[in-house]
Amino acid sequence: MPKEINPKESARATAYELWMKAPNPMVTFFKTLDVTNLLTVGKKRTVKFNMLLCYCIAKASVDIKEFYTLPVGDKLLQYDSIAVSVIVKNKNGNINSCDIPYAEDLEEFNRAYLENTSCVAENCDNKDLSRDSMVIGTSAIIETELDGIVGMNTGIFNNPFISWGRYRKKDSQYELPISFQFHHTQMDGSHAGSFLEKLQNVMNEMK
Repeated sequence: MPKEINPKESARATAYELWMKAPNPMVTFFKTLDVTNLLTVGKKRTVKFNMLLCYCIAKASVDIKEFYTLPVGDKLLQYDSIAVSVIVKNKNGNINSCDIPYAEDLEEFNRAYLENTSCVAENCDNKDLSRDSMVIGTSAIIETELDGIVGMNTGIFNNPFISWGRYRKKDSQYELPISFQFHHTQMDGSHAGSFLEKLQNVMNEMK
């Protein structure tokens, strides 16, 4: 369970004062990732590309302390674990969200991914881990190639969110433009930039 912390005593004290009441506190970064190695790893291991990308997203975030502090309502909550949310098409043709807890071991993460998404698709119920983990939202729009997505700012869902379309081939490589949206109270641009650089490095190092 997360614990509420005093914003004035946190590292995000100034950001809390500046951005919690801002009309639009969400920031969106666009970046094109090289996913060539991730596709190679997926074929070698016979695992899903989306699962590998979600694993890399979680792995890139776990050592960045800002990911563990999230504004919820007017509170600042401190978490001790990370999960990734994926959108699942259920058996009725509608969609549900499914949270996958991060595990360092790829095989363990893959098992949880397959089991949880299959269960959600069959039961048509969301799997929500937000009471226990800081959840990074994701959305894969695989029906088309996209240059970027700007998400909604509802004031309700402040979690970081990453969206993408289909990857594309460029010369001998494969590229994937993504959008990374985050709440400015949670992190600054430098933290977000470091995360995106780390995400690329994690993908490059996958075997």
